[in-house]
Amino acid sequence: MSTTAPAPGVTGATATPGAVTTVFLVDDHKVVRSGLAAFLATEPGMRVAGEAADGRRALDELAVLERSGDLPDVVLMDLQMPAMDGVTATAEIKRRWPDVEVVAVTSFVEESRIRAALEAGATGYLLKDADADEVADAIRAAVAGEVHLDPVAAKALTAALRAPRPAVEALTPRERDVVVLLATGGTNREIGRLLGVAERTARTHVSNILAKLGLASRTQAAMWAVREGLVPGAGQEQA
Repeated sequence: MSTTAPAPGVTGATATPGAVTTVFLVDDHKVVRSGLAAFLATEPGMRVAGEAADGRRALDELAVLERSGDLPDVVLMDLQMPAMDGVTATAEIKRRWPDVEVVAVTSFVEESRIRAALEAGATGYLLKDADADEVADAIRAAVAGEVHLDPVAAKALTAALRAPRPAVEALTPRERDVVVLLATGGTNREIGRLLGVAERTARTHVSNILAKLGLASRTQAAMWAVREGLVPGAGQEQA
C-alpha cells in the first residue's frame, strides 16, 4: 500500500486488472444502502460484501465475515447513526481489522466531523450528493492507500488547519479531569462518581468542553485528549 497520500481531493488510484474490490455498506437509511448497492452492482470490479444499519451491527457483521474469510476491502460509513456513530465504528474497525479501509459518506461538512473521521482512521470523506464516479474513485483510492476528500470537505479542513487550534489552557483544571476520564471511556455517571459531583454536573462539564474545543462529540473529545498527551500511556499503547 502507498504510504504517501496525494493532495486532498486528488487521487491516482487504478484498479488491478481482474481484481474484485469488496465493499461493505453502513447507513441507517435503507434507501441509501440500496442506492449504493445498485450502483456498485454495475461497477466493474466491485462487489457488495454486506450491509448494516448502524455501527454496532456493522461490527457484528464484519466479525461474521472475518470468520468466513470474507472481510471487505472497503467500508462506506455513514457518520450519524443510532446505537453507534460512524466515527466510533471507524475507530473500532481500524483497531480490529487494520487492513479494512473506511470511507466516510455523510451530509456534514463541519471541520470537526471531517477531522474526527480521519483521526479515527478513515481514508476518504465524501458527501452524500457525490456522483457515482466520485464514489468509485474514493473506493479505489482507499484500496490503493490514498486519501480522497470531497473538495468541499478538503476546503473546510484546510481552512481549519490554518486557524489557531484550541490549547489545553482553554480548559479549567476540572474540565481537564473530565476530558481525561472521557478519553478512558467514562460515562457521565462514572465521571460524576469519580469526581464527587452529580451526573448532571458532569454532563455540563462535557458540554462546556465540546463548546470550548469546537468539537461535536465525546469521541472527538477523547481523541483530542489523547493527541494532546493528557492521557498517560496512550502514546505508548498506540506505538
